[in-house]
Amino acid sequence: MHEKERHRIILSAAQDRPVATIVDLCNLTGVSEATIRRDIATLHMQKKLRKVRGGAEAINPPQFVGLAGRPFSVNQTIRIAEKQAIARAAVDLCDDGDSIIINGGTTTFQMVHPLATRRLQVFTNSFPIAEHLLKHSKNTIMLSGGAIYREQNIILSPFDNDVTRNFYARRMFMGAKGLGPLGLMEADPLLIQAEQKLIGQADELVVLVDSSKFAERSSLVLCPLGRIATVITDEGISDTAAAMLEAADVKLIVATSAGQEEEAAS
Repeated sequence: MHEKERHRIILSAAQDRPVATIVDLCNLTGVSEATIRRDIATLHMQKKLRKVRGGAEAINPPQFVGLAGRPFSVNQTIRIAEKQAIARAAVDLCDDGDSIIINGGTTTFQMVHPLATRRLQVFTNSFPIAEHLLKHSKNTIMLSGGAIYREQNIILSPFDNDVTRNFYARRMFMGAKGLGPLGLMEADPLLIQAEQKLIGQADELVVLVDSSKFAERSSLVLCPLGRIATVITDEGISDTAAAMLEAADVKLIVATSAGQEEEAAS
């Protein structure tokens, strides 16, 4: 990628979030950390952005900024096989006629494909999930109200008078920034506020996380382990993480990817 193109991406990312981290910028541009650090230093010297520890921030940040965390477009390219297997296992829990909530995310987005043959009532705050199900399934779709956050492709509202309180679900399916002894973790306070409302509308909370999320941590806890009914993950889960879920009386489902199923059958 040409330097000018990288600089445009870096400046755009710095305008969209409080801090554009070096890791995020590497993912967005496909170049090394050393290259990103040089680009940030150059743009800092040109007074186009401000160099900070671990990344960069805009000189004049907008009043309305994006959410913390990697963009949907970046997360969508990571651990695809594991996410697809986890999503298939999640849909297997559903019966036709069920009312469910699907929280926005790249793992939960993979549920749209096995849901194509189902007939459920689906409430979601994810624009791409709603769009795909409307085009490719017979499910009934309801969207939450609020502002669309482009990078994460989700709709969030800080207000109580949205349609969230009017929908009851048997299960809510969601991903997370991380999962540890304190519970389910997220990266942004607005996400916490909106997702807690959704969790309150469901009997059961089903968490879809690939095994890498057990090593992730955040300073924000969404809910304790005791609120989670089921965790669906991949075969990379450690014995320690599995024991943590068992101790909290959380049901664990380990999903096998299509490639692993073929190897086991041969």
